[in-house]
Amino acid sequence: MLRSATGKYLLGLGLLLASPALLAVNTVVVLGLFQHKAIVIIDGKQQALTVGQTSPEGVKLVSATSNEAVLEIDGKQNTYGLGSQVNTHLAPLNQTSVTIIRNPQGMFATVGTINGLTVNVLVDTGATLVAMNSAEAKRLGINYRLNGQPTTASTASGIAPAYVVKLTKVKVGDIELREVDGMVIEGLSPPEVLLGMSFLGRLEMQHSGQTMLLKQKN
Repeated sequence: MLRSATGKYLLGLGLLLASPALLAVNTVVVLGLFQHKAIVIIDGKQQALTVGQTSPEGVKLVSATSNEAVLEIDGKQNTYGLGSQVNTHLAPLNQTSVTIIRNPQGMFATVGTINGLTVNVLVDTGATLVAMNSAEAKRLGINYRLNGQPTTASTASGIAPAYVVKLTKVKVGDIELREVDGMVIEGLSPPEVLLGMSFLGRLEMQHSGQTMLLKQKN
């Protein structure tokens, strides 16, 4: 994972198969955002663009912050968040969506926010709830012992005390859900937040090779 003090970068970058640069641009995925810089995948080819720079395919980065980028594609400027996918030859989707890239370990990993604070997350369809360790919960200001419901969870080290909590808001890319069920597990497991079915089950999921597309239901 790469991260700067002024920007964010998706965890474990996985690459898509490259398409010939001479073809018209079909898809653009916003992979990383920094101040005055963005990492994008254009038709499967990962590229770093600085503000004012135009890719060989004709995609121009107009501006960028750690939260969003303005891209000019086919002469049109639009603002995109982390994980946004642009389908240039399709009609715009009415649904809010985010594309997550598979990392070298084979996991779909990205960054998101919980209650407004940035977290690294792994997509885990086998997890019932959005799960995190107790240190992460404390960093996020979640008073799980006071407000949570005691339970237990199975971890790599065995059975551990855990608490079921309500997360005010969970956001990945442009998708934000409120009042999401979560679990805080005492100890250091899981090392990263698991994006479980209490979040994923409220979305539409499409999995194709190295990418997973999450779409907010209408």
